[in-house]
Amino acid sequence: MNRDSTHYLFLNVGHYLDHLFTLIFATVAALALSREWGLSYGELLKYATPGFFAFGLFSLPAGWLADKWSREGMISVFFIGIGIASIATAFAQTPLQIGIGLFIIGVFAAIYHPVGLAIVTQKWKNTGMRLAVNGVWGNLGVASAALITGYFIDNGGWRTAFVVPGIVSIVVGIFYTIHQWPEVSHKKTPAQVAATNGPLMSADYKAIMLRVSIIVFFTTAVSSIVFQSTTFALPKIFDERMQSLAKDLTQWLNAGGVAASGDVATVVGGLAFTVFAVASLAQLVVGKALDTYGPRNVFLVTASIQVIFFGLMPGMKDAWALAIAFGFMFGAFGQIPINDFMIGKMASGEARARIYGVRYVVSFTALAATLPLIGFIYEIYGFDMLFRFMACSAAVILIAVACLPAKLPVPATVDGAAPARA
Repeated sequence: MNRDSTHYLFLNVGHYLDHLFTLIFATVAALALSREWGLSYGELLKYATPGFFAFGLFSLPAGWLADKWSREGMISVFFIGIGIASIATAFAQTPLQIGIGLFIIGVFAAIYHPVGLAIVTQKWKNTGMRLAVNGVWGNLGVASAALITGYFIDNGGWRTAFVVPGIVSIVVGIFYTIHQWPEVSHKKTPAQVAATNGPLMSADYKAIMLRVSIIVFFTTAVSSIVFQSTTFALPKIFDERMQSLAKDLTQWLNAGGVAASGDVATVVGGLAFTVFAVASLAQLVVGKALDTYGPRNVFLVTASIQVIFFGLMPGMKDAWALAIAFGFMFGAFGQIPINDFMIGKMASGEARARIYGVRYVVSFTALAATLPLIGFIYEIYGFDMLFRFMACSAAVILIAVACLPAKLPVPATVDGAAPARA
């Protein structure tokens, strides 16, 4: 494996860990703390909300620091910082303490998306596929959060689910820093900093860029609500709606000597992992389609899939609920790289990390605002109403995407970045 391939692998591992850390608490709250601390699921969500606001709000300063200092240096800070924060969170004794720990995790988690995606879209060609593969790693982090945490709840306790990934992230961060040390220690020259201004734009280009930007940031906000509602709530949804299926699978695994008695939480986490992992492969299909057919057509398809399957989910349980969950998660995950693809194609100059920072401020602020929404809808109406709300949200995205131009605007001049590599 050459140096570039190793660098890309590190970035993919970073995306995996980023989503893993931000969703450990989702499974802990659903399967452990609601029983251990005597708080309802809705009450526990309040303590995760500040962390997701940090996940969004700190994206912009993270992108700014990366553009001014070093993108590779910021990724090193991400790996080591989020690992230490996760280990510290494991020592929480009260809801307030765990809320503070989740906030600090969110601060470091905010680094990855604006910085890591700026590196991917500037350094290599075949942007659609590169983002798709990177996105699959992130989705596997989402999936692994439910699987790993469910396993540790049954075998060692929920605190271990914060400690072990934290140690892994610190080790990876040390190796990444060593591998990328020339770039980490590099200080940008005044000429390189000045290059962040980007090229001049014509009036026509500005007009169509404004139109596309409004659609990109609007769909980013709405799709983030959909993504957060599905990924954060899915372990709880499965815990409620698939108890019969989970118990049957646990008995079957017990009979085969695979699982210990009572490992229902592990099986529920395993079901969520399976849905997340399989649905994440949609990004590979989407990545290839983006490079071939462009974002508008692909976006229309993914939004339509979500409208259909969210509309089918109310009232479903066990096997039917599992099958339909595959459908709406396929659409939700498939949609993820599309906005990043459009930004990567339209943005020019070394300010790309800051532009991604703005995108993720919008995205993760919407993610944070979704947690109280999930708690409110769940406590009063239940998950069926949440599914109907998601179907309506996907329909709004569909209408907005129909307003995109057939072809994206591209910068009139090429930025000063190094040529993209295969």
